[in-house]
Amino acid sequence: MQVYYRDQAVEVTSAGIRVHDRLYRFDELTRIWHRRQAPSLRAVAGRGAWSMMLVLPVIAATVSVVVAMRLDVTTGTRATIVMVSILIGLGAALLLDPVLGKMDESFDRGVHVHEIWAERDGTPIRMLQTRDALRFGRIYRALERALES
Repeated sequence: MQVYYRDQAVEVTSAGIRVHDRLYRFDELTRIWHRRQAPSLRAVAGRGAWSMMLVLPVIAATVSVVVAMRLDVTTGTRATIVMVSILIGLGAALLLDPVLGKMDESFDRGVHVHEIWAERDGTPIRMLQTRDALRFGRIYRALERALES
């Protein structure tokens, strides 16, 4: 028996696919297909929030500088406000690495829910459901290789 894919929950072999301790043997299945559901609003909103975290410091610094220029204060106070705004903007640059890491993770996971379905004795069975697009692709390609052999 050849193993095509294995992680904590899924194992694809030449004999079948095991998902969370449930074994689906290929000789019992008549058809296998996949579906992609509508985007998850929660995932889209989360990605939008991380995107806003990238531009928010720039917007805040720009607004602070504009407000400082319009205030009726001394030149020294105005210069202090501008310098503090610039320092806060530069300090926010330290947060770019974690924010960009979270953005990468959100693109790896994707916003769609992916499912693998099979038919056994005329009854459709959902074998797997995940929002992790990268993992889904690996599992489905392994499934295709196992069925071809």
